[in-house]
Amino acid sequence: MQRRTTDTFWRRFLKGVIIALGFILPGVSGGVLAAILGIYERLLGFMAHFRQNFKRDFWYFVPVGLGGIVGIALLSAPLEYLLAHTQVIVLWGFAGAIVGTLPALMKTAVSRGPRDLWDVLWFTATFVISGGLLYFMSELFGTLPANFGGFLVAGALIALGVLVPGLSPSNLLLILGLFTPMLTGFKKLDLVGVYLPIAIGGALAMVLFSKLMDHLLQKFHSRVYHFILGIVAASTLLILIPNPYAAESISYAGATVTTYLLSAVAAIVGVLLGFWMSRLEAKYK
Repeated sequence: MQRRTTDTFWRRFLKGVIIALGFILPGVSGGVLAAILGIYERLLGFMAHFRQNFKRDFWYFVPVGLGGIVGIALLSAPLEYLLAHTQVIVLWGFAGAIVGTLPALMKTAVSRGPRDLWDVLWFTATFVISGGLLYFMSELFGTLPANFGGFLVAGALIALGVLVPGLSPSNLLLILGLFTPMLTGFKKLDLVGVYLPIAIGGALAMVLFSKLMDHLLQKFHSRVYHFILGIVAASTLLILIPNPYAAESISYAGATVTTYLLSAVAAIVGVLLGFWMSRLEAKYK
């Protein structure tokens, strides 16, 4: 009961600012941060039972949403600058952060039973198929446009990062070519062209998939997490591989020995950060 009385508007606003990190930083999951801050289960319950919990939870999450908007606006400009001027170093750091979360995901995958042959096959097939599709996506289907429809997809992916703690959607946005346009729109406070479709896509994904995700995790927990592991592993690897078909692909042109050394350091720091975040999630989940 004491927790409710001290969970003020501004405390929830600050939680929203922190959770915004998971929306735009590859390797950081909004779901993990929500779990650490103690609002993940309430958020999932709100979305899974929207009509029943609307009266109780809507106004509770308003300051969280406002804080998320402010956090995104504050963080997008420096992140965009770093990607423009130190792309290789930043992306290796991002990849390291994602790798650091993999042990926790693997542990979660087998938390309800031992890994079997079908889990291994499921992971392998997901890794190969999703890796191939993501690498050749632009060549096969064309570039996903950075317009209202494209940002609807971005919002849905961000929502999945909240629904599934440990899943970072930003690496997928990088591969799809939506990450930098999204940051630019956030920085310019493009409310109609960027914020609105991302909010709509995120809200729709939350409402449509929260019950489905809950059902799948209850019935096929291990398979779902090995599927997630396959996608995360493939998309993380693709962040570091130059792709002539992807607009935001990493480029090693002009990289020096110093660049590679700093990239190695960034990757190590990223791994440690990702591992630490995962430990925090396990503590506060």
